[in-house]
Amino acid sequence: MKPADSSVPLHPLLAERWSPRALSPDPAVTDKQFTALFEAARWAPSWGNTQPARFVAGRRGETTFDKLHATLSRGNHGWAGNAGALVLGVARKLDEEGEPFPYGEYGLGLAVENLVLQAVAEGLVAHQMAGFDRDAARQAFGIPADYEPLVVIAVGAQGDGDELPERLREKENAPRQRVALEELVFGEGWNSSAF
Repeated sequence: MKPADSSVPLHPLLAERWSPRALSPDPAVTDKQFTALFEAARWAPSWGNTQPARFVAGRRGETTFDKLHATLSRGNHGWAGNAGALVLGVARKLDEEGEPFPYGEYGLGLAVENLVLQAVAEGLVAHQMAGFDRDAARQAFGIPADYEPLVVIAVGAQGDGDELPERLREKENAPRQRVALEELVFGEGWNSSAF
C-alpha cells in the first residue's frame, strides 16, 4: 500500500486509492464485487440527473474481457491481462436532437471515480487507462456515434510489483506525488494561493 502523503488526514478510501499495474490473477472479482462497482457508478451525481455514463465490462475468462484487452495499447496490454475485470467507460456526447450533450465527460468522470472508490472499499485496486484504441472499442461493441469511449479501467487484486518489467517496476515503486495545494487552489486571484 502507498497511502497518500496529505497535509491533513483523508478518508481511508481516498488515502489508499492508487493505480497499481501489478495485479494478481487471484482472487477473481466476485459477482457481488462486480455488481457493487456499477451500483456505485450508477449513484454518481450528474448534471440534471442526466446520467451520461455507460460501461462495457467483462471479467477475466469472458469474451468481453478478451475484446477489451485486445483494444489496449502495447504498454497496457502486458500487465492488464491479470486484471479480474476490464471496464470501458463511455460518455454520452450528443442529445436526442444531435446537439452537444452538456457535461457528459464530467458525468462519466464522476461515475468512474465512484467505481474506483468502491473497488477500494471492496479490497480491490483499479487502474484507469487512456492507452487504448477507441475506434477498435467502438467497432468491437457497436458503440453508437452519440457516445464516446474514453477510458478503460483494470480492476482486480493487487499483485507483486517485482513481477513487472523493469520500467513498470520503477513506476510501481516510485513515491506517489501530487501538485502542492499552494499551486492548486487560488484565493484572491489566479496564482494567489488560498493556502
